Amino acid sequence: MALVFPNLYRLGMSNLGFQIVYDMLNRNADVVCERIFLSRTTTPPLSVESGRPLGDFPFIFFSVSFEQDYLSLVSILVQGGIIPFADQRRQNEEIRPGKPLVVCGGVVTFINPEPLAPFVDLFVVGEAEAILPALMDFLVERAQQGEMARAEILEQAACFSGCYIPEFYTMRTDGKGNLSAIEARENVPVRVQKVTLADSDVAGHSRILTPDAEFSDLFLTELGRGCSRGCRFCAAGFVYRPPRLWSAEAIIRALAEKPEEVKRVGLLGMEMARPADLSRIASYLLREFCSLSFSSLRADAIGPELLALLEESGLKTAAIAPDGGSERLRKVINKGLSEEELLWAAELLVRAGVTNLKLYFMIGLPTETWDDLEELVRLTLKIKRKILEVGRSKGKVSNLTLSLNPFVPKAWTPFQFCVFDQVAVLKKKIKFLRKIFSRQANMKLLVDKVENAFFQAMLARGDRKVGAVLYDLVQSGRNWQHVYKQKGVDPARYAMRTRDRDEFFCWEVIDIGVKREYLWKEYQKALTGHSTMKCKPEKCKRCGACHGE
Repeated sequence: MALVFPNLYRLGMSNLGFQIVYDMLNRNADVVCERIFLSRTTTPPLSVESGRPLGDFPFIFFSVSFEQDYLSLVSILVQGGIIPFADQRRQNEEIRPGKPLVVCGGVVTFINPEPLAPFVDLFVVGEAEAILPALMDFLVERAQQGEMARAEILEQAACFSGCYIPEFYTMRTDGKGNLSAIEARENVPVRVQKVTLADSDVAGHSRILTPDAEFSDLFLTELGRGCSRGCRFCAAGFVYRPPRLWSAEAIIRALAEKPEEVKRVGLLGMEMARPADLSRIASYLLREFCSLSFSSLRADAIGPELLALLEESGLKTAAIAPDGGSERLRKVINKGLSEEELLWAAELLVRAGVTNLKLYFMIGLPTETWDDLEELVRLTLKIKRKILEVGRSKGKVSNLTLSLNPFVPKAWTPFQFCVFDQVAVLKKKIKFLRKIFSRQANMKLLVDKVENAFFQAMLARGDRKVGAVLYDLVQSGRNWQHVYKQKGVDPARYAMRTRDRDEFFCWEVIDIGVKREYLWKEYQKALTGHSTMKCKPEKCKRCGACHGE
């Protein structure tokens, strides 16, 4: 079988989920799993292990983490000579090389799988460790018996937990084009429940280290799954509920599998880690003479042991994500960070040796005003003054990198009901901020292209009609907005339209456990600037993910 990451090798091999699935599949004695990545050229994709073309594999598994990779998934099928549309592959009754079973997993596929539904035979809905073993045993048994009838395999697979077969579900629309009902074929679940891993004796960690990866000499280890913070824009924080923190022992057992010669460790999920666990892990890494790296750090999770490790690690770059530019907006998004905490965190990080501090902000958040942008400017300049002051006291120059990203509403969040900001308005906001920050020394401004965010916003809440046009995009290579308009699909209808409380959503064919009523209430609390306390799975039953009322 082929395991495909629809992006470049250096990114795929830095993706911990992809590595975990690759390892799981090859642990099955009856499976040979080979990796395929997006090619920089137009040549057909070949497997890393043996140089086999995609057409040699009867089973093709895709691991997808980002909406931006949807187009690459379709492109890889086309370049590999595989019929891209699932309904056309179904005309061939038997699964075989060239007419494969296309399976798709990864976090975006259980946020909203529908834009990929025209191309995928089977979605794995949830965490691979809890689904793949039983599914693979079934597929291997059928292959060994020579019973590869596509229809029968899909009918039986639909009975497995966490398996969604789009063919068995019909999306009905009303006269206005709005979804009116989701009809499931007889003998399949009305909604497909997401499956989660309850616990882990050994935390997920790197399986393969390669110099050609984005994080070439970095041993990655996860601290848990999900997040208890409840930021209202964050899909991962909702679809991975209930949040699970692995024990310090499980994390240290994972770290113990690090090759002796590798001394850099990347911890994933530091935004939600318990300070006591971080302290134990930091102490372990110090004893092992390991340095630490991380993507971003929760500003209120910095303790003395972690600071000591950062200083010992010689880490020069660190990131903090205020996300909202003003204190008011941080209440809207339920971020729960004050200006004082952000200034304090920035100072501590620079004192620990960080010379390049990154700040992540979103623009175009619900209820955002020009006053919020002006407060973003004031906060950023305060942080800059603070880190320059601390840097000078240490005889070093401190630099600030500001990353601005347009807010994209995602399914299964309280903000699934709201709009993506107007492109022209977002560009005006960026121009305003760029004019101010471009004059600042020791500061770099990074801005995501608004049109790219608009495309992502359409896909994030898109349906099968949105997905089908991806093939036309691949074939034509033309501007995406022009192609969608030509096909009679209005991107603004998906990205820039407010949803009401009772509207049907196509992604609700998946049941992630979180109640719609809870998301609506959180949306209303956001609009009034009210915060919600973080998840406490042992006590809290508010959202429904812990199977309580």
